[in-house]
Amino acid sequence: MSRECRVLLVDDHELVRAGFRLILETEPGLRVVGEAADGAAAVEETRRLRPDLALMDVQMPVLDGIAAARRLAELGEPARIVILTTFERDDLVVDALRAGASGFLLKNAPPEQLVEAVRTVAAGDALLAPSVTRRLIERFATTGLVPRRDDLLAPLTGREREVLTLVATGRSNAEIAASLHLGEATVKTHLSRTLQKLHLRDRVHAVVFAYEIGLVAPGTGALDDLTG
Repeated sequence: MSRECRVLLVDDHELVRAGFRLILETEPGLRVVGEAADGAAAVEETRRLRPDLALMDVQMPVLDGIAAARRLAELGEPARIVILTTFERDDLVVDALRAGASGFLLKNAPPEQLVEAVRTVAAGDALLAPSVTRRLIERFATTGLVPRRDDLLAPLTGREREVLTLVATGRSNAEIAASLHLGEATVKTHLSRTLQKLHLRDRVHAVVFAYEIGLVAPGTGALDDLTG
């Protein structure tokens, strides 16, 4: 990252927040600017402190982490959110992503993964723990095929649809560039315009969207490259 990343810690356990602070503040370019013990306080602190990123627990009093993420998205707050939990429940993953989270990491992840998650999401990318990714794929696989909603793709050009489809099947930008005989910079431009037109926050949300409208089907290799 070219500039300092300002982080808000949100967890109802003070010792957990203290541990996260200790890990993050030893890393160059990362600074913890505040803490909150519940989701409602997290919303207020985000509006007051304007952090770049919030590390958000799921189960908290007053307002849980997913509801807090949803409220921040509704308010148009720019902070990116990494959801932290001890649970590997696929419904939490989908709910968190739909609420606007850009990362989902288990609390038992080693410190280096926590730091990498913060750096990855703060840089504008999305991140899911590998075990969480597998559960997300399984969830979509059990829902079966859904009707195609090509009408929702109307804002896209033909090339942008191609890029979205390849993103949704787990291809990296380099692989998409090779497949479509384009430069990587051109792929990034197409993807950026696609996200903007479809009002999607990042690559993970693009994949979820592609599954939900039937653009791709389970078993086509999607999400393989979204594990950080």
